[in-house]
Parts: sequence; C-alpha cells; structure tokens
Amino acid sequence: MEEENQQQPSDESKFIKIKKFPFIMGVFLLIFVTAGITTAAFVFGDEKVQSIAPAVSNQREEFNKLYSTYDTIKKQYYKDVDDNILINGAINGMLESLDDPYSDYMNEEEAQSFHQSISSSFEGIGAEIQEQNSRIMVVSPIKGSPAEKAGIRPNDIILSVDGKSLEGMSSSEAVLLIRGKKGTKVELLISRGTDSDPIKVSIVRDTIPIETVYPEMLKNGVAKIQVTSFSENTSKELSDALEEMQKQGMKGLILDLRGNPGGLLEQAIDISSMFVPNGKIVMQMEDREGKKQVSKSRNDGELKLPTVVLIDKGSASASEIVAAAVKESAGIQLIGEKSFGKGTVQTAEDFEDGSNFKYTAAKWLTPDGNWIHKKGIEPDIKVALPAYANLPYISPDHELKVSSTSSEVKAAEEMLSALGYKPGKIDGFYDESTQKAVSTFQKDHKLKVSGTIKGDTTMNMMEELRKKIVNNDTQVKKAEQVLNEQIK
Repeated sequence: MEEENQQQPSDESKFIKIKKFPFIMGVFLLIFVTAGITTAAFVFGDEKVQSIAPAVSNQREEFNKLYSTYDTIKKQYYKDVDDNILINGAINGMLESLDDPYSDYMNEEEAQSFHQSISSSFEGIGAEIQEQNSRIMVVSPIKGSPAEKAGIRPNDIILSVDGKSLEGMSSSEAVLLIRGKKGTKVELLISRGTDSDPIKVSIVRDTIPIETVYPEMLKNGVAKIQVTSFSENTSKELSDALEEMQKQGMKGLILDLRGNPGGLLEQAIDISSMFVPNGKIVMQMEDREGKKQVSKSRNDGELKLPTVVLIDKGSASASEIVAAAVKESAGIQLIGEKSFGKGTVQTAEDFEDGSNFKYTAAKWLTPDGNWIHKKGIEPDIKVALPAYANLPYISPDHELKVSSTSSEVKAAEEMLSALGYKPGKIDGFYDESTQKAVSTFQKDHKLKVSGTIKGDTTMNMMEELRKKIVNNDTQVKKAEQVLNEQIK
C-alpha cells in the first residue's frame, strides 16, 4: 500500500519536492499524509539530506543531564549495557515525549519493514493502523483485503496479536507483529465500541496488491468510482476509469472515498485538480512559524458533469485533502459521515545503521484555511449506513449453540434478523428459536444442518450480510438520488 512517488514537484509544492526513492544508506526526507505509519504507510517524497545528524557538542548545557545519565549507567549499572540500546532508547524517549502518535522511532527491523512496504504490494492483513492514546486503532481496512473480509472496521482497537498485548506499543512495533508471510494465520483481539466484549479474529495473511481504483456503472448513467488509496498510479488509474465510464455513457459521477486512509500527496493534488478549476487552491501547508505554501489546481480542463463525493470515518488524510478541495474550491457536495480528521505532515529520516525516526513537520490546511485535525470534515448531506452494517465480527472458531450466552450470540441473532430469518428475541441467549433460524439458514445455503453457528456457517452469515450492505448502501442510494435530480 506504500509506493514511491516519481512525479516532479510543482511551483506550489517545493516543500514536498519529490524524487525517485534511492535505495542507499543515508538520510532521506519522506513526506506523509496518511493516518500514520501502519501496515500501509504512504511516502509523499524523499530528498537526500547531507548528513545523518548534526554533531552534538559536549559544550551544550541542555545535554548535560543526558551525558551524566549515560556516563553513570555505563560506569555504575550492575551489568554492561550496549551503547546502541541506550542511544536508541534516548531517541525513542524524546519522540515519545512529544505525545504525538505520528512521531515515532523505528529500530533497524521496523525500518526495514517500513522500506519493504514502499512497493506495489506487501504481505499482511491489509489494514491501516495508528497509535492513539497508547492503543493501536484501525484507521481503515484495504478493500478486498483479509482484514476487510474478516470484518475489521475503522476505529476497531487491536488489543493483542497472537496473545501479545499491544498496550503502549508504537504503530511500528505493532506492524511487526501483525504483518507476516502469505498463508500464515494471525489472531487479533479486537475491541469495538463500549457495548461489546472483546472478540478474537483469526485472519490468514495474504499478498496485498495496490489496486486503488474500482469503476462501475450504476443506473441512469450514474457511474461510481471508488478510490481506495492514493498510490503512484492512482491519478492515471482514475483518468482511465473516467474515460471508460464516459464511453459507457456516464452522465453523473459518484467519487467514493469511503475507507480511504490516504496516500501520496502529489496524487491527491493531481486528483483534486481533475475537479477543481485551474488556478484555484487545492490545499495549503503551514510550518511552525505560520508560513503557508499554497498548492493550486493544475487542471487542463476539469470534469464538467454532476459529481458528488462519498466520505466516512475511514476517509483520512490525503482523501480528506481531496474532499476538502472539491468541497471548498469546486462546490461539490460531500455525502456520508464525518471523516477521520488527520491534518498533519510527517518527515522521516534514516540513520546509517538502518534505523530511522519520523516526526510531525507541518500542518496541511483546506483551501479556505481550515485545519481539520482531530475534527474531520462534515459532509453536506449526512447519511448513515443501516445499523446492521456496524454489527461486530463473530469468530468462526467459536461454536454458538443452544444455551450459549454472549455478545457474539446477540450479534448472530441480529445478523439472522437482518437477513430475513427469525431468531426470536434478540437478547444474546441462544434458544430454540435461534437454533431453528440457524437450521433454516444452513438449509437455504446448502450447508450441513446442525443448528449451531461455527466455521462455514459463521463465514456464510457474514458474507451474506456483507452482500446485503452493498446492495442496500444508503449512502450510494442518496448520491444517486442527488445526481439524478441534477442530471434532469
């Protein structure tokens, strides 16, 4: 999900000068606009820095306590301590003291994992995560990924990985536990909201390709194009998709940015430029001194047809840049739910030993100068998905049967009800009515009729619910309604 950007910088984006990523030792400047270093962090650009770090003089008084502590540990601690452990710990401590989930130190192993992610694919579960309040939170699963298929959702909290607690870990440390070779299984303990007990989710890792644009023609000439992230080829993919939809008679467009955790800044600017008139502001960058650098649309001819954009709580960072740009500079309506709210830019630097660190270097602002960090972007038309779209995951490894009582039983009852079966009173108690509904479901789907929920039955129930959510997508239906009125 991470890709290097080879595009040249515009006059308005000198702050984020982009070059092809050089695989050499040294220090590089990487600009990020994702929700954080995750299983899928995105590189905005890089630029070789002339030195690893400025030489620190022993004469600087602010370092006296640091040197004194180091010397004391080296001379008087009850056993020898490796210099690298102390130095890396000091760096990590400085970054942690910033109390910023986007500033982080990565040791050699973590940094290596990070660099391996800068490619067209990676192996893992396919979910963007970030550290928040000492917990690891899911920003969004990738479309079609094992994480999405397993029912992982934005804002899920990952409590543990294969029994190892993630409390207090950085996102980089969590990534090393979550990612792994294709075909291997990982078990996550997930907390979702405050009304349900933690649930175990078993996921088989797979290769996660970076396919970012998914076009389809709906009814009455309305096309829906989903953009799942902003990778190095996304703007071209979108351009090709638009051309394909136009050949099929597209009269209106739904640009779907739901669940899009971000990506390459240059791609966000390029895609915004497809909709924002030439010369109008797309976004602004503000440094610590309050100085702003403006990026404007590089449009050679904007798309002139009715358009709406879908957003939700999984729309973060670069996707928020696009959403804000089309809303404020092109008057395009946003439909759905409030976005994630990530309005900062990170810089990452590599050390010669292979480790690196990243820190927040700037804010990005909307065309009107709004900072959406921790606030998100409110849609013009608020539309929620049906309540059953937010039902918790049920582990296929757990057997639910008569007399079982749990939050998973209640979720199963709600799923059965949403799918048109009658489980009786929805109370979390597996009674004879629940058993009868399950048996009917199994018969209808040519499964072994056991009256219990486990394995294939669990997976089939969740898959059928997913299809129902897609077929009854209230946000898409509202977008179609708005466009049909404009097309008329």
